[in-house]
Amino acid sequence: MARCIMVQGTMSGAGKSLLAAALCRIFRQDGWRAAPFKGQNMALNSYITRDGLEMGRAQVVQAQAAGIEPDVRMNPVLLKPSSDTGSQLIVLGEVRGQYEAAGYFRMKKNLIPEVLGAYRSLAAEYDIIVIEGAGSPAEINLREADAFVNMGLAELVNAPVLLVGDIDRGGVFAQLYGTAALLEERERSRIAGLVINKFRGDPALLKPGLAMLEEKTGIPVLGVIPYTRADIDDEDSLAPRLGETRARRAVDIAVIRLPRISNFTDFSPLESHSALGVRYVDSAAALGAPDLVILPGTKSTMDDLLWIRQNGLEAAILKLAAGGGAVLGICGGYQMLGRALSDPEGVERSGELRGMGLLPCETVFSPQKTRTRVTAAVTAEPFAGAEVDCYEIHMGLTRRLGGSPFSRLSDGQEDGAVAGNVFGTYLHGLFDSGALTARLAAWLLERKGLPPSETAVESRRAYQERQYDLLADDVRSSLDMAAVYGAMDRYAPT
Repeated sequence: MARCIMVQGTMSGAGKSLLAAALCRIFRQDGWRAAPFKGQNMALNSYITRDGLEMGRAQVVQAQAAGIEPDVRMNPVLLKPSSDTGSQLIVLGEVRGQYEAAGYFRMKKNLIPEVLGAYRSLAAEYDIIVIEGAGSPAEINLREADAFVNMGLAELVNAPVLLVGDIDRGGVFAQLYGTAALLEERERSRIAGLVINKFRGDPALLKPGLAMLEEKTGIPVLGVIPYTRADIDDEDSLAPRLGETRARRAVDIAVIRLPRISNFTDFSPLESHSALGVRYVDSAAALGAPDLVILPGTKSTMDDLLWIRQNGLEAAILKLAAGGGAVLGICGGYQMLGRALSDPEGVERSGELRGMGLLPCETVFSPQKTRTRVTAAVTAEPFAGAEVDCYEIHMGLTRRLGGSPFSRLSDGQEDGAVAGNVFGTYLHGLFDSGALTARLAAWLLERKGLPPSETAVESRRAYQERQYDLLADDVRSSLDMAAVYGAMDRYAPT
């Protein structure tokens, strides 16, 4: 059985996912076969594996950092929020139903055999398992429900723990001390070391605080990790910043930040292109006059369509499209661009809803979920010929009533719809290969009367490989890896 190390945090967003990804990469560089694991993930940013199963994207990133194929055993339980109190439950890649929070907590322990089975199966195949916790282990009101998330999972698999605090948010010493103080002694004894994450400045300035923290907790500080230079996909929909692009660029692309935006990592390759500026907007006032508007995927298409209708974004987008502005809808965004949406079985909200009417298509929702990986050739001008390797993940079917398709799948089926300067498709990961990114940039620059970009567009995977190495360099140089290996050895299965 594999050795293991678990990364827990003082809060959501402390940097658990990135540290776990960095450890996966470091172990790979050191010659070990490592795999990630997270018992339960809550995110709208999901991924479809080669065998058509669904898992959280954080573990996909970690698997890629480890140099292995993503596998649903790495994230056996995925919760996809559909409302403020309810989520779709996915177990080992398959939908198990819709649960309100109270109902899920009542049945959660029934999932322990499947979670533990997934872990043990991975542990039999790999040398090291890098486990990620969720939220904070010090949520004392939820301790009884911690069956396989934080310390509950650490006890089930006998894992040592690294506890991570986020100094960028402030109060990191209180975060770490308070979290350790709220744990029971048997839980606290599992913490092999404290880690301060996202530090900017001279680490020497922290020394007095680190010494006091170690004295008060009795736990060593194993590292102060700098704010990373690496560009790694974020885990959840809180990550996209509103309003501003990372840098001012020739082409302005506005992505509508829907309330339940999902799979926003579709647009990460665009942000890497030197000519393309990507910003996320949530109001008509912030939209302005972009060169391209993108309606992204969403977990709740009908509710999010009502949201853009009520806050004025729909009217602004319709005006832009009427004036020749380019609009692209992906998955739920594609469904919104059609003429009508119907939900006869109550998959989302029941009833019918008028669409935006920019594409000649209609969508009918159904309980059956489409989950598949596909390759396709884009047929829509001016992108025709771009080869893409993508995935579909949606509820319902969309019927095109006119116009032309966006692409043709490798099995001959048509996907999406095109009407003039408006495009719609079900395909996620459109820009990962780089082929469509290059054509899109060239078209948008030409429409503005600008010369073509000289940027050499690389595949998303090649770009990610360089970023994983940068991340690993940042962490290896600032984390006591000898102590990490030592902790794994002390807890190694016998």
